Amino acid sequence: MRYCINCCIHLLPNDLHRQCFRCRGPRHNNQKCPVCKGESKIPLYTDSKQMKLLAVLEVRTDHSESWNGFFCLRKGKLCSLIFGLIIMTLVMASYILTGAKHGLLLIPSPFHYGAFTSNPSLMDNESLSDMKDHYQPSKMNISYVKDYPSIKLIIDTITSKIEFITRQRPDLEELRKQEPHMFSVIPNKFLPNSKNPCWYEEYRGNTTTDPYATNSYALYSKRFRTIFDYLRKVFWNHLYHYKDKHYRLRCLPHFYIIGQPKCGTTDLYDRLRLHPDVRFSAIKEPHWWTRKRFGIIRLRDGFHDRYPVEDYLDLFDLAAHQIQGVLQSEAAKERGKTNNIIIGEASASTMWDNNAWIFFYDNSTEGEPPFLIQDFIHAFQPNAKLIIMLRDPVERLYSDYLYFASANKSAEDFHEKVAESLQLFENCMLDYSLRACVYNNTLNNAMPVRLQVGLYVVYLLDWLTVFDKDQILVLRLEDHASNVKYTMHMVFQFLDLGPLSEKQEALITKSPASNTRRPEDRSLGPMLPTTKAILRDFYRPFNTKLAQVLFDDAFLWKRT
Repeated sequence: MRYCINCCIHLLPNDLHRQCFRCRGPRHNNQKCPVCKGESKIPLYTDSKQMKLLAVLEVRTDHSESWNGFFCLRKGKLCSLIFGLIIMTLVMASYILTGAKHGLLLIPSPFHYGAFTSNPSLMDNESLSDMKDHYQPSKMNISYVKDYPSIKLIIDTITSKIEFITRQRPDLEELRKQEPHMFSVIPNKFLPNSKNPCWYEEYRGNTTTDPYATNSYALYSKRFRTIFDYLRKVFWNHLYHYKDKHYRLRCLPHFYIIGQPKCGTTDLYDRLRLHPDVRFSAIKEPHWWTRKRFGIIRLRDGFHDRYPVEDYLDLFDLAAHQIQGVLQSEAAKERGKTNNIIIGEASASTMWDNNAWIFFYDNSTEGEPPFLIQDFIHAFQPNAKLIIMLRDPVERLYSDYLYFASANKSAEDFHEKVAESLQLFENCMLDYSLRACVYNNTLNNAMPVRLQVGLYVVYLLDWLTVFDKDQILVLRLEDHASNVKYTMHMVFQFLDLGPLSEKQEALITKSPASNTRRPEDRSLGPMLPTTKAILRDFYRPFNTKLAQVLFDDAFLWKRT
């Protein structure tokens, strides 16, 4: 039940009590008011029973009407308003204090490029090390044009420390000690009547045995289970039976597309797959040599069980079945026909990613890895052929950033990440050799963008310590994009592939490009001109050395 405190009238539900406003005017007098006259005590009705209050309320009616609106406000609304203001004040205070603590507001950057941000997508990108705690974002309202002189000092320091020193190649016995199981599985000789490196391996299972039950690629990835389901169905039909024993044909790749990422390797892979004499692994990029054999799926997830070499060889079983069909055909048996089918593998990390060495090999070389991927590949396949697709490293880095960054992508954010990465690289170069920094796992995971992937000549020189120059074909994406037919002919000749019909060649060379930039990334536009100038300066000495090694000034990328 409700009562009007001004005129003591019992209010019914939904009663607006307009009489109160008629009796309460500027000339209102309690003694003359017919309602309020003679009433000094307010009766209180509760549950239809009258009660007398001990206290007497003095009703004041000489206030102006403007104050009525204020007193009619509900206490809940007023308390909510006050509480909201308090919470807002506390949040703002917390933000300011936290920003000051982490250098977001009060600690200015020593360089004009300001904001240092972490990379949310580093593989690959891959959790960042504690080095990032030393570099935090600062004010965003900066002029990027003024960055150049400050960052140029960093680049000059890096350039002054560059030395291209030939690495010491490990001997075969040292490699055997590091990977004894691998050497026990892969033979040192292959079938003489096959262009592709293959051999027969005794299979000791029976018809009820699942040959792929423990394959790590099938266990850890749902994408590959369909492939292995098919392999299980046809596996027994492709065993070779000889003297009451069963043998399976095992193969390694004849050639590797080893790099680099965001340089057109996917397009090259897709076109080569269309050649009738070329097969690839069941998975385009197994990353076995660089990651899976060490148990790395993603660095941020830590280490899993190491993938044995048998799991890697399983990926070539589909191609091995076709090669075996050629070798066991009647024409091959009668005429001694040689198999011309070759297998390729296209992990774009093979050329550059040696980050896992620090966890498995002794660090006895002042920060430089004692063994590299190419040492082991050469130990098993000294005649392997290698294809490298390169691109202007400046544009490669921006494409890499757009592809792997997960949020807040912009030309300004890219600029800041480049600036941070350069400073981190400079810090490493002050204490270590160029090779030690390029293969430094901590540094590579700390840099928000993968600057090191564009140092092509460092990796190429290390590959040339174990492979001859005529075993490596180096292409430019710019040439491939402008004349696909020419570059594909170079690849066919390098791999010694047979001639194609006009229809087959048209299918390979006229198919649309693969793995192009996503529309949403194109809308971000190009990098800032200042960022491009900075990166040009950084990569220039490496491009110059690369052009010298390859005797081709096109690798200077002056016109891109």
